[in-house]
Amino acid sequence: MPHRSASAPSVALPGYESTRLFLRGREVFPDGTTRATVERDPTPRYILRGDGAYLIDVDGQRFLDLSNNFTTLIHGHGFAPALDAVARLLYDGTCFSNPTVHEIDLAELLVDRIPAIEQIRFVNTGTEAVMFAIKAARAFTGRPCIAKIEGAFHGSYDWAEVGQMGTPATWGTPDAPVAVPSYAGMPTSVADEAVILRFNDVEGARRRIAAAADRLACVLLDPMPSRVGLIPPEADFIAAIVETARQYGILVICDEVLNLRQSYRGASARYAIQPDLIAAGKIIGGGFPIGAIGGSRHVMSVFDGSAGRAKLAQGGTFSANPVSMVAGRVSMEAMTEVAFARLEEMGDRLRAALTAAIDRHQAHYVISGAASLFRIHAKQALPRDYREAYPTPDQAATMKAMSDFFRDQGIFLPTAGTASLSTAMSESDIDKIADVFDRYLATKASSGQEGC
Repeated sequence: MPHRSASAPSVALPGYESTRLFLRGREVFPDGTTRATVERDPTPRYILRGDGAYLIDVDGQRFLDLSNNFTTLIHGHGFAPALDAVARLLYDGTCFSNPTVHEIDLAELLVDRIPAIEQIRFVNTGTEAVMFAIKAARAFTGRPCIAKIEGAFHGSYDWAEVGQMGTPATWGTPDAPVAVPSYAGMPTSVADEAVILRFNDVEGARRRIAAAADRLACVLLDPMPSRVGLIPPEADFIAAIVETARQYGILVICDEVLNLRQSYRGASARYAIQPDLIAAGKIIGGGFPIGAIGGSRHVMSVFDGSAGRAKLAQGGTFSANPVSMVAGRVSMEAMTEVAFARLEEMGDRLRAALTAAIDRHQAHYVISGAASLFRIHAKQALPRDYREAYPTPDQAATMKAMSDFFRDQGIFLPTAGTASLSTAMSESDIDKIADVFDRYLATKASSGQEGC
């Protein structure tokens, strides 16, 4: 059983400084902040600085960080080699309209490492990476439509985000998932140009891709989509998508913006997927804004304007800026095969410890994830798709209570229960997470609450 430590003082609610800053923010931002993903209760916690695996808020409270800016910071906060490299660079200039050697350095590292990438283009965000991957597929095939997984998050490009916000009231029948709009006023034409597939539904994938084959440019696939449950793809599901796509000349895009952190060579290689294009981001920027589109030379040729106008023009004022390129290269160089193996070992140990705690308490929870990623579900069985992973109101309330309990003990666990590890974490940090979860389950059991 994990080591039990004395309970820390309660720190669940943001303090005075966070409250004061939020009041200022509400005067200049529509809802007080500039990101819809910021958690609040009802006040968000403002951060002063990061320190390795930990966050320190403006009220001086310290938290083990299991978000890592939505899985971006694979080395945690303040990774010294990247900071030193960026500090040396700043006096030379932070952005230019001309290329620099730094973009070639990072591109060579990624091309050498990721099997599906022969050539690459840099952008500034994961949203842009997915957007340009979809545009590249359209330019290559001459077709307008896409297929994507129900519930999967791919950023904020209309066709990529349709179908990610479905609920039991809107998502339709199991054999005909609805392309649910993601925002008020989304053009109805977007839904007409998106085919929704259920994750791990083999026959449904084959049938729906084939039915729309003459219109489909690509199938957009996250190998382990976090909002779908952070569950692995079944081998026959991957085979169904790739084989059907190949049969009809449809491209396969793997969105690895989040899941590139699953292995030294990425998630596609881990699950034996051979995509035509990969969208990358997050960890490849070393804590700075970045996105990338990579793939075979044949498909990436749509970006080539050297002999005239390219089929697809892609620019961006800050694309391939030296700061992101240098920080990304240094951070990725430090992510050796040994470093990935250590993170995976920590992830395996933590998932096993969390599962053991569930078994001890006979609790209604399950753990999913792989490598340095894990998710806690307030469910009795591991989900297979978005509909099974979707929390009931009681389950959502349970996860909120768990997140609050973790914050009381000095750990920042996102409310959805999806979390990530970093190389800055120690074995004692892993023990601390397992211990707090064990104590949370014990508290639920002693109170006689259902779902524990």
